[in-house]
Amino acid sequence: MTATVPAGGREVRISHAERVVFPDVGLTKLDLARHYALVGAVMVPHVRGRPLALESFPGGVGGERYYLKRVPAHFPAWIATARVPRHEGGSLRQVLANDPATLVYLAGQNAVTLHVWTSRADRLERPDRLVFDFDPATGRFAEVRAAARALGELLREIGLCPYAMTTGSRGLHVVVPLRRTADHEEVHGFAREIAEFLVAHDRRHLTTEFHRARRGERIYVDVARNGYAQHAVAPYAVRGLPGAPVATPLFWEELGERRLGPQRWTIRNIGERLAEAGDPWREVAREARAIGALRRALRRR
Repeated sequence: MTATVPAGGREVRISHAERVVFPDVGLTKLDLARHYALVGAVMVPHVRGRPLALESFPGGVGGERYYLKRVPAHFPAWIATARVPRHEGGSLRQVLANDPATLVYLAGQNAVTLHVWTSRADRLERPDRLVFDFDPATGRFAEVRAAARALGELLREIGLCPYAMTTGSRGLHVVVPLRRTADHEEVHGFAREIAEFLVAHDRRHLTTEFHRARRGERIYVDVARNGYAQHAVAPYAVRGLPGAPVATPLFWEELGERRLGPQRWTIRNIGERLAEAGDPWREVAREARAIGALRRALRRR
């Protein structure tokens, strides 16, 4: 069965639209494409111009999974792309989701989850996002919320503006908008300093230990996504997990709600949230700061 989904002024064809992608809840490829059409207007500002890594499940979640970075030859000409240099030499061409139609087309190509760079294609070496990933070892999500709030307090004290997002998996992301004044190495180093400062004040609950076996029950404060060519899950992307959870931007005060969980929003209820509250991150770009003086402020603490 082939269906069409309207998005961004196009009618995007979805082949095998009846194929079940999330068997536990009976959601199909057409449901996935309609999700990306629904969230397109709020999602595109957060992903526009950012090279994508596509997490694809050709037989549905629970089956084979692969990551696609290089643009396949059969993609239509209207899909925007960017040439991405590799630090080890050479380059590849990656997709840019610059309009809702691209989001829907990618869903039709079995891309369930979109992961984005922290920089944009016009200045790949200069990130405009700083990402902290809180990865819990247990199901005690209240501790994750508390850790994110503590990080937010620290970031505000040194002059940054934090934003929070459920990942749709187990944890939370805290994301900071940046002016494009520093390269990935400097931004990654700054993120590492912040994480180490945070952990030093709560070693009982937090760690920067890379090896999972050494973390115990502590929450891993991961800053690896701030390196060149690294990716983070995109806002409003669906995760390839049971229930079709959605990575969902939050209002900061929602971190204080006990009912908040990492998979609270799904394909089935994200539309209701957007209709009621809109996009909590709609002003994120206006809060960008340069990190130079702020890094010195952190070191003086």
